[in-house]
Amino acid sequence: MAADDVFRQQLLGAIPRLRRYARSLVFDGPAADDLVQTTLERALAHWHQFDQRRDLLVWVLSIAHNAHLDQRRRDARLSVVDPERASADQDAQGGDPGVDVGLRLDLVHALSRLPPEQREPLLLVSVEQLTYAECAEVLRIPVGTVMSRVSRARTVLRQFLDGSDRGGTPRGLRRVV
Repeated sequence: MAADDVFRQQLLGAIPRLRRYARSLVFDGPAADDLVQTTLERALAHWHQFDQRRDLLVWVLSIAHNAHLDQRRRDARLSVVDPERASADQDAQGGDPGVDVGLRLDLVHALSRLPPEQREPLLLVSVEQLTYAECAEVLRIPVGTVMSRVSRARTVLRQFLDGSDRGGTPRGLRRVV
């Protein structure tokens, strides 16, 4: 059974935000496009399970999150790529991961250093502007867990960006001898 036209139009409207979220999860254009494709395929295959009282974007982001976790599990069995190396490879190829999502390169680099458990809720709340409750629904974790992970992610991100994670003096401050 094919999805109805209203559902398809809503799904098409969600693609830009879905793509932005996918890019911020995987930091690679082609991999993000694959994640979006997988998400759309799953959404269309299970459109009859969508509850019209729910927000379609939250439902689609849940599918994307689960597809991303599935891919990470598969990748963990195959090989591990260091984010630093991936970033360096992308720089060498002339790609700019920040262009698509409008982020500064130093912020993109700092985000890639966050553990996924902190990065995912931070991006959903900050970039996708989901409420904590919607984020908890997408990630299938308690609201309190979302709040603490977002708080920890913001703290660590600030440390990454001001340079204090390297044990040195944060940028903008000078050491007085």
